[in-house]
Amino acid sequence: MVRVKPFAALRPPKFIVEEVAARPYDVLNSEEAKAEAGEKSLLHITRPEIDFDPIIDEHSRAAYDKAVENFKLWREKGWLRQDGKQNYYVYAQTMGGRTQYGLVLCAHIDDYANGTIKKHELTRKDKEDDRMVHVRNQSANIEPVFFAYNESESIDAVVAKYIATEPEYDFVAADGFGHKFWVVDDEADIQAITMGFSAVDAFYVADGHHRTAAAARVGAERRAANPQHIGEEEYNWFMAVAFPQNQLRIMDYNRLVKDLNGHTPAQLTELLAEDFEIEELGSEADRQLAAGGFAPVKLHEFSMYLEGKWYSLKAKPGRCNDSDPIGVLDVTLLSERVLDRILGIKDLRRDKRIDFVGGIRGLGELSRRVDSGEMKIAFALCPVSMKQLIDIADSGKIMPPKTTWFEPKLRSGLAIHLF
Repeated sequence: MVRVKPFAALRPPKFIVEEVAARPYDVLNSEEAKAEAGEKSLLHITRPEIDFDPIIDEHSRAAYDKAVENFKLWREKGWLRQDGKQNYYVYAQTMGGRTQYGLVLCAHIDDYANGTIKKHELTRKDKEDDRMVHVRNQSANIEPVFFAYNESESIDAVVAKYIATEPEYDFVAADGFGHKFWVVDDEADIQAITMGFSAVDAFYVADGHHRTAAAARVGAERRAANPQHIGEEEYNWFMAVAFPQNQLRIMDYNRLVKDLNGHTPAQLTELLAEDFEIEELGSEADRQLAAGGFAPVKLHEFSMYLEGKWYSLKAKPGRCNDSDPIGVLDVTLLSERVLDRILGIKDLRRDKRIDFVGGIRGLGELSRRVDSGEMKIAFALCPVSMKQLIDIADSGKIMPPKTTWFEPKLRSGLAIHLF
């Protein structure tokens, strides 16, 4: 069963929360972050390279030092203030008329080590190392991890009590997503949440595998350096927002490739025909007239954009292993039958010829990047389901890279966990 606890969050005063709160560090590049960051934005802490002109390497010592400097400054100026007691927090996100309700809490690093916190992706050491430096330097989890869990009536009852009251924060961000935030400070409610999670058998990392791994590594470091370690120190815990899995939706995560691996479009089509039924759908203009059509709607069916036209690729029988939780995934089918066999992309994590685009950007982003000449071909896929994610995590298997895209993203800066 999972272990959770409340914490005294460091967070912005109500009247400046919209100025402080920011999109997560990993959905923006440095130029986008610099353009988006106002004076009080948390991006000055999560993307400190933007404070230099010109922008410097985000992994440089100067950038890491600037993050520490800014974090201290934000507290000195009162833009971030710590609550006087340990609380849980309810966080609601609204997108497209649908709202999901999560609990901001601390999870224990031992649950990650023993597999009670379950992952579905491999992590890259360089990204782990980068997040680890930030956590180590700040002695804080600046941005939360995104967890899913199997819903609990007792936990839902506490959340329902708070969302019927006036929220502490209530705003709609520039991207149109709504954010509300309540402080769970009643001791009986805090105890009910802690007890409710003691009956939850697992957390599933939805988003934030590298932040989870980094927090666990820093916690292990602090343990080794503390001869009086007892296991309950704040460094044993890290911040997460946990949502009932039945409230979550996964968006598609699409692929772009820079070249055709030496093939002409005609040769590529001939090779694809060995595994797929191919149908020309129309031009990008046709797709726009069809109000966003040409998106795949069935398992084992892709949309492909090449030389100004959209195509449907439907897998022929026997091309994937529907009895295997990994083999049944469309990302596996595309990787094995197209990216590897035809386009020569063997390592999705390291090959510089491939890029990935979350479905929130729409099919237009795929066609735009191909039409610009930056990329040569694009593939749109159906999203995986929460059931598939949970089945794979429970089996101990790992999804191919860049399989899941959750939206809306957690807003950073609403709560920070200090060690």
